[in-house]
Amino acid sequence: MYGPTHAVVVGGGLAGMLAATVLAGHPTVDTVTVVERDELPDGATERRGLPQGHHAHVLMSSGARIIEGLLPGVTRAWLDAGAHRLGLPHGYVMLLPQGWLPRWETEEFVVSCSRALLDHVVRQRVRRRAGVRVLDRSRVTGLLGDAGRVTGVRVSREGVDEELPAALVVDASGRASRSPRWLAELGAEPVAEDLVDSGLRYATRIFRAPQPAARGFPVVNVQADPTRHRPGQTAALVPIEGGRWLVTLSGTRGGEPPADERRFVAFARGMRHPVVGDLIADAEPLGPVRVTNSTANRRRRFDRMGRWPAGFVVLGDAVASFNPVYGHGMSVAAKEAAILRAELDRHGLAPGLAGSVQRAVADVADEGWQHAAGSDIRFPDVRGAAPSTIDRIRWRYQDRLFRTALDRRPIAEELIRVFSLSAPSSRLLSPRVALATLRGPRAASPSEPPFTARELAVVRRDAL
Repeated sequence: MYGPTHAVVVGGGLAGMLAATVLAGHPTVDTVTVVERDELPDGATERRGLPQGHHAHVLMSSGARIIEGLLPGVTRAWLDAGAHRLGLPHGYVMLLPQGWLPRWETEEFVVSCSRALLDHVVRQRVRRRAGVRVLDRSRVTGLLGDAGRVTGVRVSREGVDEELPAALVVDASGRASRSPRWLAELGAEPVAEDLVDSGLRYATRIFRAPQPAARGFPVVNVQADPTRHRPGQTAALVPIEGGRWLVTLSGTRGGEPPADERRFVAFARGMRHPVVGDLIADAEPLGPVRVTNSTANRRRRFDRMGRWPAGFVVLGDAVASFNPVYGHGMSVAAKEAAILRAELDRHGLAPGLAGSVQRAVADVADEGWQHAAGSDIRFPDVRGAAPSTIDRIRWRYQDRLFRTALDRRPIAEELIRVFSLSAPSSRLLSPRVALATLRGPRAASPSEPPFTARELAVVRRDAL
């Protein structure tokens, strides 16, 4: 059953399903087995192994374009199921640390819906692909092979143990990945790890959006200001399917949001601007407050191991998991799937494939790491590496760059491309951007959120 071109993917989340899509569509691979510990739901319902899944998620345009290329028609399927395609920044009312971001049309966008819906649409399409077999309620207990080459996995399913030989094993099992332990059991060297933990807590509640006035309503996002030298607190109101608003509040160590439903709105109103709290003050809640504390930025440095085993690749949150407030995790996973496809085209299933993929994945993960960990390290009582002198210089440049972007659209467009991971961070150091940043802003940013007249009717409840 398991021939020489069989591949195993550990993890049935987004990163795993994208990896399975790449493998199943490649001529060097005949069959793919996805091994998932959870019972995978048939519909758009939450999965036990994704505790952060009920909080706000947006898929950046960079990731959405890659997934569309892997699964043509998936964007239309998301939208038909109720997701929203919102322009970036046109579909955002966003308070950056430096002020309110103006709104205008660009080529960038986000797909806004519940994480359960986004995963469900992808999962449906992958499960229908020829050559893909999904084993849910199954647990990988270890790797087959040795420190030089992985040759499969050991699986426990309903009390029965089985060995699955494979030409390639991809670990996409998320934050709880046991790859460091599995590699150690094969005699590999220890895996170094980077950690930046701001102690962030998420609290999320879903509300019924006012109808019909709220159709096409933007994401409303109040970000924390790290220059205040106090715990960072954020609020995000995200339109999702079913005429609902998903509202996620967050706070770093010492400023955590409450799980108490009676204090949810008050906490939102206590941000730098009360707009999110004001919007939900009279809205109908559709469920309890859901809280998650596991939000540390963690990066496993597989790329620094002296010898990487052939036949084994690690992707997604199993390599690097980010504070979800920045919205980059899913797009990074999509970029890593694109790397897997490109390297398969170059190497096939030859021994050089795994090391080549792992090195390239480290570079992509570093993009998300610089956005997330590079911001979180600025807040008080952060656990992990201390900021360096270079970090502090970068922060000063970044703060001035953001203030400049609020006033100069060409600079803001570069910032949006980088923020959406559609362009590398190096674009923000180009001579044109650096010169504009040196000159600085020409005018102060608006003092109030840039809502349209129609949106203001929702804010003020004139339309109700």
